[in-house]
Amino acid sequence: MNRLWVRLTLAFLLVALLVAGFAAAAIAWSASRQFRGYLAQPGVFARGGPLDILEAHYETYGTWAGVADSLRSVRPRLRRPANAFVPRRPPLLLADARGAIVYDEAGGRSRLGRTLTAFEMDNAQPIVVDGAVVGYLLAGSLDFDPLGPLERRFLGDLQRSVVFIAFAAAALGLIVGLFVSRTLSRPLATVARAAHAFAGRDWSQRVPLKDTAHVAEVSEVAQALNHMADSLQQAEIQRRNLMADVAHELRTPLAVIQGSLRALLDGVHPLEMKEIALLYDETRLLSRLVEDVRELALAEARQLPMAMQDVDVGSALRAAGARFSAAADAQGLTLTVSVPEERLLARADPDRIAQVLHNLISNAFRHTPAGGRVVLSAQAQGGHIRLSVRDTGEGIAPHDLPHVFDRFYRSDKSRTRSSGGSGLGLAIAKSLVENMGGRIGVESQPGQGSEFWFTLLRA
Repeated sequence: MNRLWVRLTLAFLLVALLVAGFAAAAIAWSASRQFRGYLAQPGVFARGGPLDILEAHYETYGTWAGVADSLRSVRPRLRRPANAFVPRRPPLLLADARGAIVYDEAGGRSRLGRTLTAFEMDNAQPIVVDGAVVGYLLAGSLDFDPLGPLERRFLGDLQRSVVFIAFAAAALGLIVGLFVSRTLSRPLATVARAAHAFAGRDWSQRVPLKDTAHVAEVSEVAQALNHMADSLQQAEIQRRNLMADVAHELRTPLAVIQGSLRALLDGVHPLEMKEIALLYDETRLLSRLVEDVRELALAEARQLPMAMQDVDVGSALRAAGARFSAAADAQGLTLTVSVPEERLLARADPDRIAQVLHNLISNAFRHTPAGGRVVLSAQAQGGHIRLSVRDTGEGIAPHDLPHVFDRFYRSDKSRTRSSGGSGLGLAIAKSLVENMGGRIGVESQPGQGSEFWFTLLRA
């Protein structure tokens, strides 16, 4: 009973039964009422019979006295023939021009001397002689039933037909309800199966969209589930790759440390300060790598603390330039800062901006040869401020551009971690910028340098 298709089918059946039952009762009642009313109409019984007799009686006598004898004399002609579909004549009620009843054929409940009601006057057949209304004829009484055996058989057959049609409509509603409910529930079952399979770590499982295309809402759910599955599968792939990359990156300094210590223990290398310094450098590299991994994990989980405030972007760029000026002189590079005269305020964390600039400038220095140029700039763009680090270095190949912000990715595979960094700087910069509500990107051509840019919300 908890199945959706069962509930929908029962709902369709209930609606079909209610509608069919109400329609059948309404049709049967209306048909009986209309048929009885038709048989009791004065025009059905009066014209061509009693009405002509009454008009002739008044023309002859000028009064309604003796009208009972006139009607009694023609009663045999008004009887219904055997086995003929002719309605029984209802009892007649005759009133004079003022509405006073002068003849009542009802018998035991005679209303002689009384006056017709307003309703009866409106429904009575006027008797006109020489252009003047001389009386009113009313057919029927309170206890009169115009139905004979044939009429009752006709209404009985009509009511049975209506009941049969009602049951047929209910059965048709059940069939349609079953079809519609199965049509609606089948794609949901498909979505459920795909969700269960994906929960069982079948990362390749997706909902076949062609099986849900005929129900728009279910199709939207299926597309959302597939999109979620793509995201989770990509996250799982990245997690596995990260674990593999971290293990690979940790293996190198550990191997160096382990080999150097073994050489010292075996007496291959003398215990000198040079050897100790080499081991210390490897531990620093190892510590930096672990810290970068930790910081990247926090940034991607949106758990890094952010001290958001109004930051003067020009001052941040000039401070970054001052920190790297000595390194630029040592490497033979020209480092310039280009900011507009107006004060540009961004809503961001000043320490995180400094960290992003440090990573981008360090990356530019590694890929720019001596005699090159690195330019730090900022400009307002609508509701954002665009900061960029442009160099005249070797540039980035087109096939490497989509991957420059990936973890541990290096376009130059020959670089070591000591000279090429941990491989996480750009990935950390991307996560930090996105945590501050901005965007980051790169534009580059091989041999023409690169421009790394990121945007921040204006204060």
